[in-house]
Amino acid sequence: MCLAVIAKILQIEGVTAEASFGGVRRRISLQLLPEAQVGDYVLVHTGFAIAVVDPAEAEATLALLAEVRGEDAP
Repeated sequence: MCLAVIAKILQIEGVTAEASFGGVRRRISLQLLPEAQVGDYVLVHTGFAIAVVDPAEAEATLALLAEVRGEDAP
């Protein structure tokens, strides 16, 4: 089974980026998605951004996940 998670790109340096996963910051690779830009929501699988996600869809998904966890939406 494969799992990809939504992250928001905060900063880009070459082919890597700093991204936020619900407040946790991690470095990810943009080698498979060089068109990604700061502020984009992306799907990340095994440290690689694999798709840009529509902002409204990403925010709705993140809000639902927060609701399931019993937290306030981001």
